[in-house]
Amino acid sequence: MRIVFYVAAGGVAAVVTFVLAWLTVKLSTRYRLYPKIRERDVHTRPTPRLGGAAMFLGVLAAFLVASFLPPLEVAFSEPIRVLAVLGSAAIMVAIGIADDIWDLDWLTKLAGQIIAAGLLAWQGVSITWIPLPGTLVLLSPYVSLALTIFIVVLVMNAINFIDGLDGLVAGVAIIANGAFFICTYVITYGPTEQSNYFNLPELIAVVLVGACVGLLPLNFRWGERRPAKLFMGDGGALLVGMLMAASTISLTSSSDLNIEQQDLSTLAATFAPVILPVAVLVVPLLDFGLAVLRRLRAGKSPFSADRQHLHHRLLDMGHSHLHAVLIFYAWTAVVATGCVLLLFVPWWIALSVTLIGLVVCGTVTLAPLSRRKAIEAAAQSSPPTGPISIARLDPLDKESA
Repeated sequence: MRIVFYVAAGGVAAVVTFVLAWLTVKLSTRYRLYPKIRERDVHTRPTPRLGGAAMFLGVLAAFLVASFLPPLEVAFSEPIRVLAVLGSAAIMVAIGIADDIWDLDWLTKLAGQIIAAGLLAWQGVSITWIPLPGTLVLLSPYVSLALTIFIVVLVMNAINFIDGLDGLVAGVAIIANGAFFICTYVITYGPTEQSNYFNLPELIAVVLVGACVGLLPLNFRWGERRPAKLFMGDGGALLVGMLMAASTISLTSSSDLNIEQQDLSTLAATFAPVILPVAVLVVPLLDFGLAVLRRLRAGKSPFSADRQHLHHRLLDMGHSHLHAVLIFYAWTAVVATGCVLLLFVPWWIALSVTLIGLVVCGTVTLAPLSRRKAIEAAAQSSPPTGPISIARLDPLDKESA
């Protein structure tokens, strides 16, 4: 089965990433290759941030092995597109590592992101159409170039902005890209086969899952006394965002999808791989948008750092570090599951399951606020007793007593 070879490619990425990440931890600990703790950081001990380099080398190794596997050769039918993806990934990892070491200004980082996105678009990994009811609207080359660059830069920064808790981005990427791979694989090789051009997006997704799986054991917080030993850093977060954007955009690089005379359920299944990344990234994109507005209103750069992201707010609400990460996982899993279900059940069933899951996630997310209000209400309704009542007396009252 072809899926075995995809899993093998992902396995190569996982093994290489884990081995290199482990070596990075050992070398960083011995030679103290880690930056100082910043004011906005959640962690309390210096931690190396070079996990992105291990992930990139894992991705490179996986693509190299996949190129020699005959069942996956169709993904390399246009080698220039594969080279564009890997070249853009290399640019973003280099920019991210440089930022982690020297703290680059936001204009330099943005310029690097635009160059990487432009390379993708220039070599054919670009948005060539957008879906409208009953048809596909083809875009002009200039509109395609501008829209591709905008989307890639937006997704990279959205992923980078939520990278503030141990294992958060890696886990979200595993869930989202795992579901994305299932969607594209079922459409490509299932009974509703549409086109073979999904092979490159499938390969990107499964390799990215492998790289994140390889990093996660060293990047996850396994308890309050066992924090992450290695961060993916900006290099890793930008790599994840770029590859997620590239895999999705690859789907729209061809217009040979047949959507005419399809019922709503079939149409939803056809576009499930396109819907999935958009839906999964709603929360990161919301965080990104709020951060930009917040900083612009304060007269700051939109890329300046602060401690008011959504994951910070979850901690301030009363969630533990681990609970906050698991909540992000849950939101991602609910949306991803809903998109995958579009391939197997009518759209209204998938929507119903998704809505129920979102209600459950929302309840768990807001639970600390409900507990806090209940405690405050109980404290106000019960009169103070014992030593507490004496401590709350005014000095004059205390003297008169």
